[in-house]
Amino acid sequence: MDEIMQENIPVGGGSDKKKKEKLTARETLYEIFEELCYVAALVVLFFLFIGRMATVQGSSMANTLQDEDGIFVSNLFYTPDRYDIVVVDKEEGYYADELLIKRVIAKGGETVTINYNTWTVVVDGLPLYEPYVLREDGMMDREDMVSDTFVVPEGCYFVMGDNRNGSTDSRSELVGFVKASEILGRAVFRVSPPQSMGFLK
Repeated sequence: MDEIMQENIPVGGGSDKKKKEKLTARETLYEIFEELCYVAALVVLFFLFIGRMATVQGSSMANTLQDEDGIFVSNLFYTPDRYDIVVVDKEEGYYADELLIKRVIAKGGETVTINYNTWTVVVDGLPLYEPYVLREDGMMDREDMVSDTFVVPEGCYFVMGDNRNGSTDSRSELVGFVKASEILGRAVFRVSPPQSMGFLK
């Protein structure tokens, strides 16, 4: 009699393969989820300890910054210095519900004197070099200016917008002196619009 050769076909082999595929897909999804959690944690830590994004509202910093410009603000090991562009979060008062973007002019213990006719700002007797100021014909003039001389308290800063006739800042009681704790960080990079992207001086 002729022998009939039969192949041994494993019973349930296809089912085992499907189980392995399901396990592999589940493991892949878990790994993706785990990586996303790591990324989210890094983003939170980045913005908590290194910096944050902010959007310019209004024209008080023209021509340096324009309305709706997106900026990156760094607070890593940061101590405010003269000429820095900073983001201010007032703890109380008229602007307590919005962020302000201004330039640091003087720090605690210094005296600021403003000559509104010549647009000259003097700190402790030395005139500041301010090529960034948006000047207009006539005098520096705003109705909310309270004085031409300001003595900055310790632990505070005197800030002004580059658009001197279009900025509510430390010259006004609506803003006044800015506490060190109210400065969120320094604006270091313009993110948008793309054609204006770059580091801020």
